[in-house]
Amino acid sequence: MPVQPHKFSKIAEALIADLRRVPADAPRRTTQRATQPVANIVEQLLQKYHIGRESPEHEIRAKWASLVGDANAAYSHPVRLERNMLTVLAAHSVVRNELFMHRSEIVARIRKLPGCADVKALNLRAG
Repeated sequence: MPVQPHKFSKIAEALIADLRRVPADAPRRTTQRATQPVANIVEQLLQKYHIGRESPEHEIRAKWASLVGDANAAYSHPVRLERNMLTVLAAHSVVRNELFMHRSEIVARIRKLPGCADVKALNLRAG
């Protein structure tokens, strides 16, 4: 097991740097964290952003036309799912109003999809 060098406080490091007449490399307010393997960080990012994995957003996008109807699906699309709320962009105000009027039915249909049981509401946006 390798022996870890002693960690000095920032004040002690600054004093040693001044004594040796060497400029301090790091700004004063930064903290150095322990090094982590890149594989762990990449795996965390892959899980967080569902890269290469199935996610509720993919399932909703694949079934969007059957959830809201072909006419409404032509002018709208689901964007993201955050905090159990699905954000939907609607390009036309009539479609946005139609989705708003039937949002409880749409949410009920979405909740029946695999992996989407925790969707609670729709957030309709112009776009």
